[in-house]
Amino acid sequence: MQGIIAAVPTPIDTGGEPIRELFSAHCRWALDNGCDGLNVLGSTGEANSFATPARKTVMTWAAEDLDSSRLMVGTGTPSLSETVDLTETADDLGFKVALVLPPYYYKPASEDGLFDWHGRLHETLGSRPVAIYFYNFPQMTGINLPVSLIERLHGMWPERFAGIKDSSGDLAYCRDLTARMPGLKVFPSSEVALGEAARSGFAGCISATVNEAPQLSERLWTNRQDPDPALVTKISDVRSAISAQPLVPSVKYLVSRRTRDPRWQHVLPPFRELDDAQHTVLSEAIERLEAA
Repeated sequence: MQGIIAAVPTPIDTGGEPIRELFSAHCRWALDNGCDGLNVLGSTGEANSFATPARKTVMTWAAEDLDSSRLMVGTGTPSLSETVDLTETADDLGFKVALVLPPYYYKPASEDGLFDWHGRLHETLGSRPVAIYFYNFPQMTGINLPVSLIERLHGMWPERFAGIKDSSGDLAYCRDLTARMPGLKVFPSSEVALGEAARSGFAGCISATVNEAPQLSERLWTNRQDPDPALVTKISDVRSAISAQPLVPSVKYLVSRRTRDPRWQHVLPPFRELDDAQHTVLSEAIERLEAA
């Protein structure tokens, strides 16, 4: 697992139920247009707004319709038993990697408490081969995973705790991880970081905004030993344009715009669909960048 990983959205109908044909079609498009892999049911996929049966349904579709060797899936919840259940399902379906949020409800969480939680997850999974990637997203969870915690877990069980997606935006944190643990696969959440991937030892990126124009990120990753500053700037401008509006509704709107299917605009509460003014601002920004 390395390179350009799109954190894919989950299409839903007006009743909030996932739509298989739209989901699989977009995933195939992303894999055919520059993405090396996909993160299914992450934050962009609104995983934490779905009940467990719906998450398992989407996981099953992904495993049946796509190449599971190119997929990772979000299985983290505050409940250890639910996280184990979802991760075991992922393993049964052939996923190689599960992306796991820390148990984010009870705070403050001590490092030893977090170590115990992850250790129990490892022990319960037993001989199952599924790898766990940490998901560090302190803006949402209120927990910034200590580098020392990751060192302890990766040091004891390197095959299990094999990577991390860092959504903190702190590239110094990511560089510290690669410097201390060369065997840990470190994925910043911004494709702009691909400009320093070779220098800093990043394994790629896991990003929501690469659902739009993944070909640009593919070019930067392919030429990461000698990155083009102009390409880095363009990728940064695309990401900024998308992030200027609420992120998940923006990503879904842009998929709707590309596919001309309005069903893609549906989101689960507390998200709201973009309004017409936001559509115009986002579309005009993307069109300007496409023409540049």
